[in-house]
Amino acid sequence: MAESTLWTLSIAAVTGGTAVLASWVTSRGSTRAARIQAETAADSQRRERLRESRRTAYLDLIEQTHRMGELLWEVSDVLRDPDADGSTATLQQLRERQVAEYAKIRRCVRVVELEGPLPAAAAALRVQKSTGDFHAAIEQALAAGPGGADWTTAEARFDAAYSPFWAALEAFVDAARNAHQGT
Repeated sequence: MAESTLWTLSIAAVTGGTAVLASWVTSRGSTRAARIQAETAADSQRRERLRESRRTAYLDLIEQTHRMGELLWEVSDVLRDPDADGSTATLQQLRERQVAEYAKIRRCVRVVELEGPLPAAAAALRVQKSTGDFHAAIEQALAAGPGGADWTTAEARFDAAYSPFWAALEAFVDAARNAHQGT
């Protein structure tokens, strides 16, 4: 009888030990699986937040560039009609607005540079730089005064700046689209 009790206790000890070991292995596996799942969810949320912040930055720059484009059309109207009353004063006011709109574009570009990626940031910087010829043409027209030869040259210079400006915006939209779809 003593042997049977010893044998029963031995089997119970092995069974109990196996159960404890199995429980520990299962617990450890469950903990690891939960940690991996939490890390995956956090990474997914981080990528989605980055994607949305980039999208917002890209849209802000596109919107601001279009606002600048509308202002530039107003400048074109003034440059095309130098004989209109107050064309110099109007052009000076438009220059002030252009400088203010440029500051907004510059801020949008900085946000895109911060958000990235590098191709989108470089394309955004090209959009910003493409406004320089417009500003130089406005300054040239103001220095020349209405109706002079330099005014006409400034008008031609201003009109020639449109193609690079819109091309830079199109290149940015392409870079932004590629970045947005790649994230």
